[in-house]
Amino acid sequence: MSSPNSRVPALAALATVLVGASLVLVFFVAPEDADQGISQRIFYFHVPIALTAYACFGWGALKALLYLWRKDDRYDLESYVGIHLGTVFGSLTLLTGSIWAKASWGIWWTWSSNQLVLFLVLFLFYAAYFMLRFSVEDGPRRSSLSAVYALFGVVLVPVSFFAIRLASDFIHPTVFNREGPQMSGTMFATFCVAWAAITLLAYVLYRVELAGKRLDLSVRELREALA
Repeated sequence: MSSPNSRVPALAALATVLVGASLVLVFFVAPEDADQGISQRIFYFHVPIALTAYACFGWGALKALLYLWRKDDRYDLESYVGIHLGTVFGSLTLLTGSIWAKASWGIWWTWSSNQLVLFLVLFLFYAAYFMLRFSVEDGPRRSSLSAVYALFGVVLVPVSFFAIRLASDFIHPTVFNREGPQMSGTMFATFCVAWAAITLLAYVLYRVELAGKRLDLSVRELREALA
């Protein structure tokens, strides 16, 4: 049976193809939005990136729970990598969202929007995860504290997600409701391809970072054994 890492090159190639396809669809196939014009095209990247950030935080929390249950160090490392990628995609969410808001509505940010503030709180909470983790000496105590912190933070994910879904302000117009996607078939297909591309790219990055961290850990253990 092949290991997950053996499939990474093929998945990376597929992610590259999907990213290229999504770029073609976004800029050359999908019709221009009647209200926002060309600035709306960032939607195809902003929303999948935000959903990926949520998924990474959730994955990190799941692995944290498994660590607390089984006390297996591999789950601690997997939780760390998931949360690290979550903060990366969270940064991109804030960046693309600000660019979209400025291009479409003339503002970079507004503190009056609860949806924006809630996502910022979620992002800063997980950014502080690293301050906690690296302020404690490596060992079971650090892993346990990190896992508990990750589990507390994941509560903010559904709060942030549903706040955006229920938003009625101009910053977060609702494009998906009970009646389905509020866009043409071509626009929805473009969104789905872009979402698949971003999700697969995140998974490839997760596997690559995880392999690198494990290799670094093995090298350190070997040096300590030879010292």
